[in-house]
Amino acid sequence: MSALVLSKLAAIFAIASLGWVVGKLRWLGPPTMDPARTLSNAAFYIFVPSLLFRTTARLEVGALPWSTLLAYFVPVLLLLFCIYGAEKWRNRNGSIPPALPSVRAITGVFGNAVQVGIPMAAALFGEAGLAIHITLVSLHSLAILTVLTAMVELDLARERHRGNDGTGKLWATLRTTVRNTVIHPVVLPVLAGFAWNLSGVGLPTVADEILQTLGQAVVPLCLVLIGMSLAYYGTQGAARSAGVLAAVKLLVLPALVLVIGRWVIGLQGLPLAVVVVMAAMPVGSNALIFSQRYATLQAEASAAIVFSTLAFVATAPLWLAVLHWVG
Repeated sequence: MSALVLSKLAAIFAIASLGWVVGKLRWLGPPTMDPARTLSNAAFYIFVPSLLFRTTARLEVGALPWSTLLAYFVPVLLLLFCIYGAEKWRNRNGSIPPALPSVRAITGVFGNAVQVGIPMAAALFGEAGLAIHITLVSLHSLAILTVLTAMVELDLARERHRGNDGTGKLWATLRTTVRNTVIHPVVLPVLAGFAWNLSGVGLPTVADEILQTLGQAVVPLCLVLIGMSLAYYGTQGAARSAGVLAAVKLLVLPALVLVIGRWVIGLQGLPLAVVVVMAAMPVGSNALIFSQRYATLQAEASAAIVFSTLAFVATAPLWLAVLHWVG
């Protein structure tokens, strides 16, 4: 693994450690004030929407490499639905938080494609590989967060309308799901960005600068939030499940991408290597933001991010060796 990637990993742990110190010393207040949730809300309502709107407004849809995108997003969404379905089935007779299946699904598939992924792609694949990676990154949050938002809002709507019956329950559930999915800090900026994109009008320079500046705050804020969450919540008995999700992200997802990309879609060479390495990234911080948003499994998401980032030092060379063997 290159010195550049290792230095990025070290920086991630240093910033997350700073967040842990902030949480332990209560610099932003005691856990009863829930400052971690306040920071998460700032990310979810201000910084992430800015990043998503700017990304979709500037996206060149006609130039997208569709076979490469399918090779990555088909297995990602397949695994997402499998995790979600497995959690729903496993807890079918029990009472669980309605957001739990979606939170576990995002933890198992959402990768750290920016802080770790960009330097990794640049170091391994050069400018050509980095261009493919950036294209995947541009749709990464859009695809996964939008799908999971719709799923979790449907589960929450069902929970709200439980006890009603008949057509009234069905229409009330659908109405609540659609409203809460569209009027949402993830989905609404995406829809607005695509609408702006289709208009053919470029972003004004000042607006673009504002959105870029706000979007740049997502990464450091999320890393600090990871450390604070560990300080406030600990692992709360979540170490085992966090370890399982980390293993799914680091081993199962890249294997699925390799099989589907190589032997189903027929991808080879540089594009195949880029999508597999992208899939092999550790759990990304948006999993924690999502869990904070729905107040579910925050300790598990935090632990999975830390465990997978530590284990990535060992699993990344493994996948590079597999790619070399596949040829």
